[in-house]
Order: sequence, then structure tokens, then C-alpha cells
Amino acid sequence: MQIISFLGFTALVAIISYLATRKSNEDSSDGYFLGGRSLTGVVIAGSLLLTNLSTEQIVGLNGSAFKEGILVMAWETLAAIAMVVTAVFLLPRYLKGGITTVPQFLEKRYDKMTKTITSGLFLSGYVVVLLPIVLYSGALAINSMFNVPDMLGVSKTAALWITVWGIGIIGSVYAIFGGLKAVAVSDTINAVGLLIGGLLIPFFGLLAIGEGSIGDGVSTLMEINPDKFKALGGPESAIPFGTIFTGMMLVQLFYWGTNQAIIQRALGAKNLKEGQKGLLLASGIKILGPLIVVLPGIIAFHMFGDTLENPDEAYPRLVTEVLPAGSVGFFAAVLFGAILSSFNSALNSSVTLFGIDIYKSHINKEATEKQTVFAGKSFGMVLAILSMCIAPLIANAPDGLFGYLQEVNGCYSIPILTIIVVGYLTKYVPAIAAKVAIISGVVLYSLSQFVVKPFVVGADNYPHFLHVMAILFVLNVIIMLIIGKLYPRKEAFVLEFTKQVDITPWKHLKTVGIAICVIVIGIYVYFS
Repeated sequence: MQIISFLGFTALVAIISYLATRKSNEDSSDGYFLGGRSLTGVVIAGSLLLTNLSTEQIVGLNGSAFKEGILVMAWETLAAIAMVVTAVFLLPRYLKGGITTVPQFLEKRYDKMTKTITSGLFLSGYVVVLLPIVLYSGALAINSMFNVPDMLGVSKTAALWITVWGIGIIGSVYAIFGGLKAVAVSDTINAVGLLIGGLLIPFFGLLAIGEGSIGDGVSTLMEINPDKFKALGGPESAIPFGTIFTGMMLVQLFYWGTNQAIIQRALGAKNLKEGQKGLLLASGIKILGPLIVVLPGIIAFHMFGDTLENPDEAYPRLVTEVLPAGSVGFFAAVLFGAILSSFNSALNSSVTLFGIDIYKSHINKEATEKQTVFAGKSFGMVLAILSMCIAPLIANAPDGLFGYLQEVNGCYSIPILTIIVVGYLTKYVPAIAAKVAIISGVVLYSLSQFVVKPFVVGADNYPHFLHVMAILFVLNVIIMLIIGKLYPRKEAFVLEFTKQVDITPWKHLKTVGIAICVIVIGIYVYFS
């Protein structure tokens, strides 16, 4: 029964995605990379949410909540504010410039080499970290829910390879051969399923705690575990309160405003109004994210206490304990959709970055749009195969790999955010300033976290990595401004309106944006 419901829901998503995209023109750059610039607000919101939400977050963040409590909700709730900032400040500029990739703006603002360096950083982050980890964590979840080793009569290692390649091949078909629109449509359907399935876990968990009453379950959970409901973390916690005002907001702004795998959904909007609607709808739903990726971890702590040695086991065990047997197949299908979404979204963005920013810019400058798309697809196939080969090897990596994921991403996230922010807010800072800032940002952060911290000062006496990000962000901004003062551009940069789409803003943008920010602040006040 579980297998039938799993295959049924997965097939339904594939059929609907095919029907919705079979008439799309995938031979042009806009058609393939941006869904023909035809995405509506609802599709953008669904794709944004599911691209973000995958097994490493559902399992990992609930594991953190099992250990730390509600304070880890900062990764979810503060994302809502970052999306509002993106909708108000960044998206209008992106759509006005008619860009397909974020590095394209950097070429217009600085020069081609700055764009190439940035594209290379994005691709290295996707290949080395994001794609293999999504495949690995997804394969572990599927293997656990269906007990794949016993089902196939193979070892755990063999089952891991089989599941990784199964997920990778299916995700590649969506991303490489369907383009952004196929990814976005499948994401939207799976997002609905994920919201339903994800909310069922805390629902049944609270029912179990309250012996049939949700209200009693909530009261019992909060009365017995008051320390788990403190949103403001201390100096020794995973997210000290001060980091909310430093590196945390910078990481969120990079992720939701400049990360190609995320912002590409909004770049495919049919107009600015739909793009802003999509971002704000996603941000409103994101506030409810802790119900799916934080609350189950606290429920698991209440139910299992100290019986779990590994906090990351909390969510899978809770699912098996509280979810009715008939629902496991549906939830596994939804989880499978989340795995696919993160994988194929990063892969599609990698294809886009290579085709537009590297192949057409450096390899074949006279390439037609059809040739550019073909080159991107070919690169995507190679990338997918490499990721599928690397992913199972993560099982042999040192402990703590997932815990360092956010820290490692800082090597490229903050330098890229720095040059984009300065690029939009100034007119005379030259290209050389961007190159200096992005290289110094990567080098200084790497030295700080992977040389000075472990070998010179010691982790116990070192500032939190989010504080380090903020310090280096400010330092690199100052470096860029000094260079701009000493060696300014000859002509002021003016953002050209390409008239690709209508850039009339949504009339309720400010009202809804302010309301979302007030709700987030209210949540922190309530749980303080």
C-alpha cells in the first residue's frame, strides 16, 4: 500500500508537469532558463518554498530543535524579512535589467571577468556541497522509510548508491530536459503536498501528547519543556541572539535575494507585480515554516527524551511513531518531491550559469540560443553524473559535515552579496574593486574559519561564524568604497530598462511587506 501511494502521487506530479510544459519553447534562453518569463505569483511562491525545503533541512533543523529548542526557528522566520527586502529592493532592479542570471548584472555593472568569477563560485558551491548533500540526505530518508536494503536484499552501501542514482536520474530529467517551467510546476504541486504532509506530523504528535486533544498537547508540551520555547539564544547556543542582527540577516539576504538557485524563480516572473506577489506569498507561508521544521523536533524531545544518541534521528523516528500507516507512502512521495526539488533546482541553475555566463561568454561567443541551451544541457548531464558519484562517498566523510554546511557556504555567499549590494547602491565603484572584494572575501573567510579558528585560537574562544561574516562584509564594503574613491569609474553606472517585462510594482507591496515584518517581530516578542 505504501509503495502504491508513493508511486501514484509521484506519477501524478510528473504527468501534470508534462501537460503544463509540453507546448513550451525550450530552444530559446528565456524559454528554457526562465520558463518563457511566464511564471505567476502562485507558481513562484510554490517553487521558492519547495526549492528551499528538503530533507537536509527537514531532518537537520528538527534535529537542531530537538537539541536547542525553538531558537533555531531564526533560519525560517527571518527568511520572511529577507524575502520582503528582495521584493522591494532587488527584484525591481533585476527585472528592469532583464537579466537571466545574477552574474549577468555583475557584467553590466563591473566587467565580464567579475561575472565569470562569480559564476565559478556559484558552480563550485553547487557541485562540491549542495548537489551531493541533497542526494545523500534524500537517499538516507528514502532508504529509512521503505527499508530499501531489506526490500532489495542488498547492503546499506549498495542501497545508498541505488537510491542516490534513482533520485539523481529522475531529478535530472526534470531539470535538464524540462527547463525551469517543468521544475517550477512540479515544485508547486509538491509544495502543496509537503505543506499537508509536513503539518500532519506535528498534528498527530500533539494528539499523541494530549491523548486525543491538540490543545492539551500544546499545553503539556510547553509546560513540561519551557526551556525549549525560548527564542533568544545565549552565547553558547547554536544561534546567539546577537547574530540575528549581524550575519544571520546577511545569509538570509544572500540566499533569498542573490542565490541563483532561488532567485531564478522570481526572474522568470511574467511581470514585476507577479514576482513580488510570489515572494510575499512565500514569505507569509515561511512564517509557518517552524511548524514543519522546528515543532516536530521539540515534540520528539518530549516523547523520546534522552533515548536518542543522534538528534538527526528525531524526525524519522517521530514520523514512524505518529503517522498512520496508510499515510506513510503519501508522505514519502512528498518528501521525494522535496528532495527532487532541491536537486533539480540547483542543477537547473548550474545549467543556466554555465550556458549563459561561461559557454556563450567565453567558449562560443557566436553561439545561437539553441546552441547555448544544448551546451547547458550537456554540462548539466556531466554535473549530475559527478554529483551522483560523489554523494554516496559522503557517508565516509568526517562527523559534523552537515553542521558545517552553513559555515562552509560563507566562503562564497558573503563576497557575492557584497559586490551586488555595492553595485546597486553606488555608481562609480570600479570593476577592480569588485575583484579585490570577492577574492579577499573568499580568502579571509577561509583563513578565519579553517585555519585561525581550529589551529590558532581554538573554537571555544572564537567569534560565532555569523559574526565573522558580518565583520568581513563590512570590511569588504569599506575596501570597495575606498577603491571607488581613489580610482572611480569614468562614467556613472546607469541601470538600463530592457523592457523585457512590465515593472509596475504591486500596489499592496508595502502594506503586506510591513505586516509580515511586524508578525515576525511579534513572534520573537511572544517567545522571548
